[in-house]
Amino acid sequence: MHILVTGGAGFIGSHTVVALTKAGHKVVVADNLSNSKIETIATLEHIIGQKIEFHQVDVTEEQAVEKLFEQNKFHGVIHFAGLKAVGESVQKPLMYYMNNLISTMVVAKACVKYGVHKFVFSSSATVYGDNEAPFYEGMDLLPTTNPYGETKAMSERILMDLAKATPDFGVSLLRYFNPIGAHESGLIGELPNGVPNNLMPFVTQVASGKREQLQVFGDDYDTVDGSGVRDYIHVMDLAEGHVAAIEQLNAGTHVYNLGTGYGTSVLELIAAFEKANNIKVPYKIVDRRPGDIATCYADAKKAKNKLGWVAKRDIEQMCKDSWHFETKQLTETV
Repeated sequence: MHILVTGGAGFIGSHTVVALTKAGHKVVVADNLSNSKIETIATLEHIIGQKIEFHQVDVTEEQAVEKLFEQNKFHGVIHFAGLKAVGESVQKPLMYYMNNLISTMVVAKACVKYGVHKFVFSSSATVYGDNEAPFYEGMDLLPTTNPYGETKAMSERILMDLAKATPDFGVSLLRYFNPIGAHESGLIGELPNGVPNNLMPFVTQVASGKREQLQVFGDDYDTVDGSGVRDYIHVMDLAEGHVAAIEQLNAGTHVYNLGTGYGTSVLELIAAFEKANNIKVPYKIVDRRPGDIATCYADAKKAKNKLGWVAKRDIEQMCKDSWHFETKQLTETV
């Protein structure tokens, strides 16, 4: 298939580009580089051994997106492009609503206009709100606790309505949990611009000495050790889930959780990282972060039964690969 990957220079997008090309698909990447780097494209080309067609495009801009569709005969789209930090979304809700909703509508509109019938959407477990874990696809979605989650839930509804109104249009809504890890080469991984918003890049940056101390947001949740519990999934497992989703996508709406099916607390993850890599990670407990919930992990049986996909890599592998990527960055910048 000929597939457009929006946000393909980002963390999950770049790993999915590797998985797609490994599976024999042709990929075009569109990314505005707001939270990624142009150097990632050259690195991807090195990993996969072939050129990648890249366009520096903001997919909220309708004319730019139409031009992409005019120049290519896409069979499908995987839509990652969007702002993704829970805490930032609480502070800057308008920015999140404008960017994430408009980008989804612009890309979906182009799909309909140009006869592209496969649309895989990067959704999130945040759409479940403060439901009781494990989260399963058929449960009622609660109002989410942050604007980021609301943009995902609203985008899902937009795409569901589009699928109902367009008989040959197929959409796969992938609700995934907490991606960490990196490609086994150590050449691509999570490399945010500025201060990290996610846990693992903070852990690796503290471990490498770039930052003095990790902040753990809250130790008074109703969990095994008081810290928040999340379903951490290796980014390459997640990438392979996207390949399975687009390869098996047909008309209508399809919803899948992509997670491991078990939860790990923040303090357990720190301990696992220290054990896997034989390095200490200094941390301190601070107040809870606005918009966070206590426990979040997947019921992942549907993806196994319908897509034949399961997460294969364990927490130890996630921690080792994350640290491998961080140490690669250190040697390249010294």
